[in-house]
Amino acid sequence: MIIVIKPHATQSQIDEVTAEVEKLGYTPHTISGALQTVVAAIGDETTHHTLESLNALAQVERVLPVQKRYKLASRESHPQPTVIDVDGVPMGGAALAVIAGPCSVESADQLLATARAVKAAGATLLRGGAYKPRTSPYEFQGLGKEGLRLLRAAKEETGLKIVTELLSEYDADIVAETADMLQIGARNSQNFRLLVAAARTGKPILLKRGMSQRIEEWLLSAEYILSSGNPNVMLCERGIRTFETYTRNTLDLAAVAAAKSESHLPVIVDPSQGCGRADLVPALCAGAVALGADGLIIEVHPNPAEALSDGQQQVDFGMFRQLMAGLEPFLKAVNKPGIHAASGSLATFDAASASA
Repeated sequence: MIIVIKPHATQSQIDEVTAEVEKLGYTPHTISGALQTVVAAIGDETTHHTLESLNALAQVERVLPVQKRYKLASRESHPQPTVIDVDGVPMGGAALAVIAGPCSVESADQLLATARAVKAAGATLLRGGAYKPRTSPYEFQGLGKEGLRLLRAAKEETGLKIVTELLSEYDADIVAETADMLQIGARNSQNFRLLVAAARTGKPILLKRGMSQRIEEWLLSAEYILSSGNPNVMLCERGIRTFETYTRNTLDLAAVAAAKSESHLPVIVDPSQGCGRADLVPALCAGAVALGADGLIIEVHPNPAEALSDGQQQVDFGMFRQLMAGLEPFLKAVNKPGIHAASGSLATFDAASASA
């Protein structure tokens, strides 16, 4: 770390700083300029006490870290991109990962119809909320354990791996029994006890960015998981809260580029939460792929108008099929393999038959 001394500090004040640096386990190197002096503190910031406490000294102007605070998440510690194995499905690397499914698990018919449809269109994992964080206590909160049972049934029939949200550290083991990947939502992105509990299940973690979270804070949340011994973290940009009201959130695609530059972890995009409007989801998916995102997580429902949560941002089966087909030129442009739809047709999975 670098300690910048205020101009005109006396030699005794500088000596006081170097003495404190030594006490904290670093080797100080003083560099004196015409107007100002800096002290370079040499040592491993991962194993020593932070020197930011030296800001308390009157003669210290500021303390600047040299290493990134998110040491395990940064490319400095891991230059090559990480590929996560979700029970045999790679996340990151050459292929685009597509996670698709309903916002909430509502019924067996709704979930199974959606699972069949998204698989037929080329999705690689099934998403669905068994436990739902809702702003109002009077809104649908999910089916809980019954929702987990329905997700297991959908996996057994379709073979799709399951991504579902973990809301409480007390439910970590129960949810991990069903989930192949645990989702940490935006509201819990800085719930550090939950992050550690999720990490300790050993399951891969999909970490959404908080709605008001800076990129550094997002990566530090990932650091909690990594430092708890779980290397399988996927970052998810899901939009941030701004002054704009035309969309539910403002999808920050610049954050995707920044996260991929700063971190070795795979980065995916949630366009459904990112804008809150189904009609904008296809364009945002195309933009994310063109930018080099490693995957997409898309909300799909048999009949969005009847959805128990967030129907306005969920695409129906027909739009999802068109969306997936429309990604092909963008995948080609960034040298990613195309979407491989499963054999069979989506024609039998329309909204009318699914909701019957």
